[in-house]
Amino acid sequence: MTRLLIAIFLGGGTGSVLRYCMQMMLHERIVPYSFPWTTFTVNILGSFLIGLFYTLSTRFNLSTEVRLLLTTGLCGGFTTFSTFSNDGLILIKQGFYGIFALYTLLSLTLGVLAAFAGGTFGRCNITQTPL
Repeated sequence: MTRLLIAIFLGGGTGSVLRYCMQMMLHERIVPYSFPWTTFTVNILGSFLIGLFYTLSTRFNLSTEVRLLLTTGLCGGFTTFSTFSNDGLILIKQGFYGIFALYTLLSLTLGVLAAFAGGTFGRCNITQTPL
């Protein structure tokens, strides 16, 4: 049990730092705040990764520690439902009801599709072909 908690702890810390770095990188490039692009991007990428990691952990029979480090830890620390919720609340308070609806619909729809795509990608056999 201790090993599982340590794996989740390490993955969660790493995911949180990666999210912060990605948000800082995207925030510098996206100046006007009208759509929460940083949270949206992080959550869609994280959804893809969790689908990929679950599939790869099954496909390659990874240990429970590695699976939890990557999924519960890394993806859990990287993605952020609380920030998604707060961004939605900010949009509502500012009167951007259409953008709020679009943000919510796109986040949920593309998040599920990204998790599916990650799982599908993880099942692919990628082989090199000789030149």
